[in-house]
Order: sequence, then structure tokens, then C-alpha cells
Amino acid sequence: MNHRKAPELQVSTWLNTPHPLSLEQLRGKVVLIEAFQMLCPGCVSHGLPQATRVAETFDPDEVAVLGLHTVFEHHKAQGSREALEAFLHEYRLRFPVGIDAPSPGGGVPRTMAAYAMRGTPTQILIDREGNLRRQSFGVEQDLVLGAAIARLLGATPAEQTDPPDAPDEGCDETGCAMPETSP
Repeated sequence: MNHRKAPELQVSTWLNTPHPLSLEQLRGKVVLIEAFQMLCPGCVSHGLPQATRVAETFDPDEVAVLGLHTVFEHHKAQGSREALEAFLHEYRLRFPVGIDAPSPGGGVPRTMAAYAMRGTPTQILIDREGNLRRQSFGVEQDLVLGAAIARLLGATPAEQTDPPDAPDEGCDETGCAMPETSP
């Protein structure tokens, strides 16, 4: 299947990383980009927590999670680096976050325009070769996103993690085990 190369991120500043990042540097990994705005309810309630779960679930040597703060409305309320730093701290967001470069004339930010995003939250999946494989606007179910990432990693979701050990007998928070019976 032929996929187009993902446009490079056009970021004015990076947070939560000691050095600027590029998609070229991340080649060899599956990349999830979570495009968000601080004042977007869907981003705060669903998109960013989901990106955090992806970062906590998948091996960081295999899957890179990036945030893209792309402000296309309420510029004065959420446009400063200091406001974003406070937001990332308060919500305990640890993955790298880039601030989308503004367009000349104050229109749609550059990366948002390059990907033709419809709004936020938007999830973008890029394969190991740097190809744009999936882009979705709005809330996406965890299992759907996890399965898409697993496919790009070349494994089924069941192969991604080992199931928790079953309890010896009785029930606990991981499940209920059948009591052993003697023959």
C-alpha cells in the first residue's frame, strides 16, 4: 500500500525534551502526534489522557508520543509558552510537546495547515518509514488506536503485552480463578 510521507512538524518551541525533535530523527519508530489546544474540552478530557496512556503502554524505543499545541482560536488565553508550561505541569504531561509555528498573518498554524486538520483533538499516526498512515479528528476509542499502533509495529494487540497473572484461587482485582479440582 502506498502512503504519502508525513509533512515535517513546523514547531516554534519544544517543551518536555532537551532538544528539538523532527520526524526524520524519529524514523524507525511509530509516531503518535496528539494535536491539542489547552482550552479544548475534548483534548483535556480524552485526547491528552489517551496520549498519556499510549506513552505508558508502549515501549518508548518503538513508539514515540508527541503533543502538538496548535492554537487556532483564543490566542491571547492560550498562546503563551508560560501558560502551556503550567498546563503541562498541572496535567502531568511528560511526553514532548511542540508549539505549532504560527502562520504569517495569524491564520491556521503551519503544521495544522500542512496536515489539513479539521480541529482538535486530532491524532496522527506515522509509520516507521515516516509515512502518514492514519489521521483522525475527535475522540477515538483506546482499543481502535491501540490496534492501529500494534498493526504498525507488526504485531497483533495480544502480542504487545503479557496478560496479568491469574490469581491462584478466588477473586481479586485481576479476575477470578477456578478452584483446582482433584481428579
